[in-house]
Amino acid sequence: MAEAELLFSETSQYLKSEDIVQLRNAYTFGQGAHSGQFRKSGEPYISHPLAVARILSTLHLDAPTLTAALLHDVVEDTDISKAEISERFGEPVAELVDGVSKLTKIESQTQEEAQAENFRKMLLAMARDVRVILIKLADRLHNMRTLDVMNQAKQRRIARETLEIYAPIAHRLGLNNIYQELQELGFRYCYPTRYKVLVKATKAARGNRREVVGKILEAIGLKLKEAGLNAEVTGREKHLYSIYTKMLDKHLSFSEVLDIYGFRVIVKDIPSCYVALGMLHSLYKPIPGKFKDYIAIPKNNGYQSLHNTLLGPFGLPIEIQIRTAEMHRVAENGVASHWLYKSSDSDFNELHSKTSQWIQSLVEALSDSTDSLEFLEHLKIDLFPGEVYVFTPQGKILALPRGSTAVDFAYAVHSDVGNCCVAAKINGENAPLRTQLKNGDRVEIVTAPYAKPNPAWLSYVATGRARSHIRYFLKNIQYDESVKLGERMLNQALLSFNINPDLITEVEWEKLVRDSGVKSKNELLAEMALGKQLPAVVAKRLTIPLESTVNEQTAGPITILGTEGLTVQFAKCCRPIPEDVIVGLIKKDYGLIIHTHDCAIIAHSQKNSENYLDVAWGKDISRTFEVSIKVTALNKQGVLARVAAEIAKAESNIDDIAMENDGDYMQMRFILQVNNRQHLAQIMRGLRLIKDVAKISRIKG
Repeated sequence: MAEAELLFSETSQYLKSEDIVQLRNAYTFGQGAHSGQFRKSGEPYISHPLAVARILSTLHLDAPTLTAALLHDVVEDTDISKAEISERFGEPVAELVDGVSKLTKIESQTQEEAQAENFRKMLLAMARDVRVILIKLADRLHNMRTLDVMNQAKQRRIARETLEIYAPIAHRLGLNNIYQELQELGFRYCYPTRYKVLVKATKAARGNRREVVGKILEAIGLKLKEAGLNAEVTGREKHLYSIYTKMLDKHLSFSEVLDIYGFRVIVKDIPSCYVALGMLHSLYKPIPGKFKDYIAIPKNNGYQSLHNTLLGPFGLPIEIQIRTAEMHRVAENGVASHWLYKSSDSDFNELHSKTSQWIQSLVEALSDSTDSLEFLEHLKIDLFPGEVYVFTPQGKILALPRGSTAVDFAYAVHSDVGNCCVAAKINGENAPLRTQLKNGDRVEIVTAPYAKPNPAWLSYVATGRARSHIRYFLKNIQYDESVKLGERMLNQALLSFNINPDLITEVEWEKLVRDSGVKSKNELLAEMALGKQLPAVVAKRLTIPLESTVNEQTAGPITILGTEGLTVQFAKCCRPIPEDVIVGLIKKDYGLIIHTHDCAIIAHSQKNSENYLDVAWGKDISRTFEVSIKVTALNKQGVLARVAAEIAKAESNIDDIAMENDGDYMQMRFILQVNNRQHLAQIMRGLRLIKDVAKISRIKG
């Protein structure tokens, strides 16, 4: 086959002669294995793995990768085993083939579950060797190039999957050429009518703008020569999918998308990049807010360039990219640059390190996810195209998806930081954990040993890493906490019925579990903590009091330390704090809710005494608690600042504030972090010393 000879000829430019011999053997072996098999187009099946190998040869990938590309379907589609491939071509090739092999679809699975499971396997293999995903992407690219033969429904399904998953992975790995072709083909088959309309519109616009583009190229070239820069300047038409997404995101018509042309300047070194930028600014005025320096702060996939949008002739916006030749190589080939240029440069090593970290974070999400569809959700989140760059207090740069919050940042630093975060400082100012981060923000996370993830975080985190860690904690740690609390609740109920918990035998426990309709003792205890079973009702099932020293024991209150986690919650209506007199209310699916004894909700709902528990604060409580206060003050300039300063002076954090003007006075409602009632009293005494403060009160209800 002529295609095979082209592959051998092209690869002989950079591979050793023994590698070419191996490729020939792999081609012959694959051709024999796929003998009698044909693609839907009618071509012999071997044409597909051959095309995949040729795509990878343009990246100058090594012999094992190209060999695996030629054999990537033999295990799935023929009787050849992984062991046989290992014996003939070596273990590395067999591992790559196994990593790329598709999952056999299970009858009971939906299409989405089957595909999600395929991605799980792909990521696990990719974590061992990134070449697996390079073969997978080349495989998808050739399938997209030959998608015409499929029916329209299948075309759209495959194209949508390509746009949502494969193209973003290629982008994340810096494989720019593969990424853009996957996008264009995905757009063509997913939205065929829109694609045709845009093709027609760009052809019409091309003729009108060709002369202008030529003049801009000439002007840029002359300007750079003035500065003595030897630069390569090219103009390119923006890709259709890029134009389409811009129209969609900004609600523009095609005629309003003026910058359908971009210009690229390639110079010899980094100082020349900034000199070129200055020269172009003297030629065309920059549009404010459009400059991005990806040289000083590279993208996560290793991409580096200066980006700017200038106002060209006739008011035409011009997108400019300025980079060195080395940056251009990485921009076009990303993680594959290692094989393409055989470089030991530190930039390439850093790129591979970042890629490995990203893959590892996905594998963590995979191991924390209970099902494939949940993992696929994490993957899509992590492939979110926009990025923000923020700084740690030590000056380290972290790249996060656009829309990320302080909680995402905390988990990006370390899972332990995320699990224990209680507050954030952004650019030196206190900020809520839900605050969305912006480029250049300096973020510091405040942690506390008692803190635990909040289920509400799931509604605003943007990274798969944060989401998976929060879910993992809620699913596993909450169960353990529920079991411990449930045991304390049942013990209290048993003592109130004159039954000594220590003397309940295994036989009686088994009967209790069976009568309660659960599978185990721990499940029964967890259900009590979550309010699904009432401790008093469960205790009544042990109707015969046990002979014991029970008279020496009392059904004392359950001790509340504030470290019980999600199974014990503090009511938002009255916000109890240590030294308050408290009552415990068991609420189904929520667990034990702690209220102050004088809370209005308690007064209105004391109908079923079995729902209430005797609770009391423990000693040496080290965490802080939320409390609400209302401050009435004269409506004067600077009052809020003085009140906030006094609260800070008393070593309390402000979690939230609401204000309302009432003529000469203003009402300020604060949610503060305090240790106990004494701490609150200290804060309130300090506020009363401010002469413009008229009234202070604690809010309950």
